[in-house]
Amino acid sequence: MKKIEAIIRKSKYTAVKDALHEVGVSFFSYWDVTGVGNEKEGHVYRGVSYSTSDIQRRHLSIVVNDDFEEITVKTIIEASSTGQVGDGKIFVIDIIDAYRIRTGEKGNSTLN
Repeated sequence: MKKIEAIIRKSKYTAVKDALHEVGVSFFSYWDVTGVGNEKEGHVYRGVSYSTSDIQRRHLSIVVNDDFEEITVKTIIEASSTGQVGDGKIFVIDIIDAYRIRTGEKGNSTLN
């Protein structure tokens, strides 16, 4: 099993969510995060422009079977890419095991 963590633009969240559902990823967790990166978001307040290094993003956490890793990563990249600095990052982490709390079931079948 693999845990795929993706940090994407908030504006791309709906496109990524819909694309993941289309390829069969039916469950994942997400939360709003603030980070610092290479991109500097510009803001205008009362006609004055200023930059900040605090960037709002959405963090997705998805656990998939090993054979579904590639399609999940490819889907996120295709749905979230703008070609601009600040599109985000994807991290893939090995998961040793998983348990379904309700039944005590163990292994890959807990992801279904």
